[in-house]
Amino acid sequence: MGSKVKGFRTEKDSIGEISVPKNAYFGAQTQRAVENFKIGWPFDFSLIIPYIIIKKCAAKTNFSQKKLSKKISDAIIFACNDILNNPEKYSDEFPIPVFQTGSGTQTNMNVNEVVANKANEKLGGRLGKYEYVHPNDHVNMSQSTNDTFPTATLIGAVLAVEDNLIPALKILSNSLNKKSKKFKKIIKVGRTHLQDATPITLGQEFSGYESMISNDLKRIESAMKECTDLPIGGTAVGTGLNTLEGYDDLMVSFISEETGIDFNVCKNKFELLSSQNAISNLSSQIRICSGSLNKIANDIRWLACGPMAGIGELILPSNEPGSSIMPGKVNPTQCEAVNMVYAQIIGNDNTISYSGANGNFQLNTYRPIIAFSIHESISLLAEVAESFSNNAVEGLKADEKKIKENLDKSLMLVTALAPEIGYEKSAEIAKKALKENITLKESAKSLGYLSEQDFDNLVKPEEMVSPKKV
Repeated sequence: MGSKVKGFRTEKDSIGEISVPKNAYFGAQTQRAVENFKIGWPFDFSLIIPYIIIKKCAAKTNFSQKKLSKKISDAIIFACNDILNNPEKYSDEFPIPVFQTGSGTQTNMNVNEVVANKANEKLGGRLGKYEYVHPNDHVNMSQSTNDTFPTATLIGAVLAVEDNLIPALKILSNSLNKKSKKFKKIIKVGRTHLQDATPITLGQEFSGYESMISNDLKRIESAMKECTDLPIGGTAVGTGLNTLEGYDDLMVSFISEETGIDFNVCKNKFELLSSQNAISNLSSQIRICSGSLNKIANDIRWLACGPMAGIGELILPSNEPGSSIMPGKVNPTQCEAVNMVYAQIIGNDNTISYSGANGNFQLNTYRPIIAFSIHESISLLAEVAESFSNNAVEGLKADEKKIKENLDKSLMLVTALAPEIGYEKSAEIAKKALKENITLKESAKSLGYLSEQDFDNLVKPEEMVSPKKV
């Protein structure tokens, strides 16, 4: 779009004249922001979409309240629909970096200018002249950056969780559940403190993983619900200046209709304009869930380590060559991707937490980085959850021979003896077996505590993975 077209036009704003790319839909204020904030990178387009939805719904609301003519309202709605339906066409029209003014004014005006110019074009006007539709007077009518930016952030977060994160976590949960059922009868060594412990089934181990993700999903859904309360209509400081009574209700009803999600007017706009607690809570739950996935990934890569000189109880799918120098090597690449995503999400959560706590009076001036960070966390967790499910969990196999070997060597089977011969004698059996590199059965017989038959009657791994039946 604009940046790809040679030539410039001259626009004038309250500061003076400035050159803008000739065919760009953005205008003077966007151009000044591009020149003044050469810091970092622009917002992902998915963060622009909620803002376009707000402008569309504002045009509908202002027309409904007779503040905007049908001609101008229809032109704004047309412009918004064209952007929403053809995002690739407008990919260069939103160039402002995340690191801008803390309120997000530059992004709001960027959106206002693009929508206004597209609406003017529809009505036969010229780019940058705003003969029919003005960015502030019409597109931004009844709004402020201070209520639209937090509203856009909340809408964007809810849409991303609903459309991307929840489905991805359900895919992962289902994959873990399938493995839990498939591995149900495979008895293996349990491990605590990275040391051998009493037996567990591989299915039980994976059931724990599935439960972690399922419960994390519930917490994320609950946090997402809190984000459906919107501060739109608060305008500059929460008072609703320059709006008509009922504007907020109409806006929220139109936003709900547009998105298919049940949004509500928040109970206190002063809170949501100055506080970012709802987003901070969502971010925390995403961090917790990514931590669960990190623990699962670490367990799996440890259980798959080797394969010959390690634990080797799990076999990872061979998705790609693991080494540039060692032929035939298979590395836990999906697990490591999970580890890195977790590290990034921790950083994003810290950013959001710090930013949310540093608002002043009626405004939080960290909004753009909060919006960027929550979106990145949602996207990363969704993508890595689905990737880990499809490329690691689904193709995961159990090496039952290795699992049996490790189980048979485990000294913690001795725990089954404690109720019969006592803790002290059981410990003595285990220590002797370890010291002399003999089996528990041989140790118990040598010490004269149990016969081979008595040992076999007491030490049954299949009876050690659940409470004893009464």
